[in-house]
Amino acid sequence: MKHSLGFIGGGRITKILLQGFINKNVKFEKIVVADTNTEVLANLKKRFPDIVSADAKSAASQDVVFLALHPPMIMDTLELIKNNVKAEATVISLAPKINMPKLALKLGHVKNLARLIPNATSYINEGFNPVTFATGFDQEKKVEILSLLKNLGQIFEVSEEKLESYAIMPAMLPTYFWFQWREISEMGEKIGLSGEESKQSIYQTIVAALHLLYKSGLTPAEVIDLIPVKPIGDHEPQITEIYNNKLIGLFEKIKPS
Repeated sequence: MKHSLGFIGGGRITKILLQGFINKNVKFEKIVVADTNTEVLANLKKRFPDIVSADAKSAASQDVVFLALHPPMIMDTLELIKNNVKAEATVISLAPKINMPKLALKLGHVKNLARLIPNATSYINEGFNPVTFATGFDQEKKVEILSLLKNLGQIFEVSEEKLESYAIMPAMLPTYFWFQWREISEMGEKIGLSGEESKQSIYQTIVAALHLLYKSGLTPAEVIDLIPVKPIGDHEPQITEIYNNKLIGLFEKIKPS
């Protein structure tokens, strides 16, 4: 059965999910998107001309509603739209910090509540997406929702208290490395490789290096010891300190209080 989708928030994650569904040729009855920024909506509609631009109350009245908002905006928005959400609807929050009890404060009449930590890699249907469902979530609808979300990549059910950990890990993980790979790719061109040669060097080696670390049976120390020269080894303590300070500090901010 085709569902109608409502997105409250038309930013990056909505673009990622819509692209993932299009890649898999998933069809919906209609897709309604609301955002307070008209430019964001206009740009999204250029990319996905079939979507319907509307206000938050209209988006909230669809069969499956995605809350694609930053945590500080969610509770006020739920207060605005709570009477427009159908009791039989499925509401999926894509934000950290706002946990199921807080969602239920505003949406007490909706039993099919879920939280999903989406990944940018869902854009190419290779997401690693954890989801949790409220107690009492209809089992038939859960099967439907899991089937829908599988189009975005791997989908797996976890306990709610782990969602913020997954936000720090797979959801934000690429940002810890993408800029480094970009810089190294440009450096490769400076030292004599073509752009394509540089990209292939990085891509093939990183994939193989991950396999070596996690599939070789060697310990991390044994893997690291395979290459004797470590050009930036002197800076590892500073890099480790940055990771610990920034990421654990961010985790403390986004976990439910």
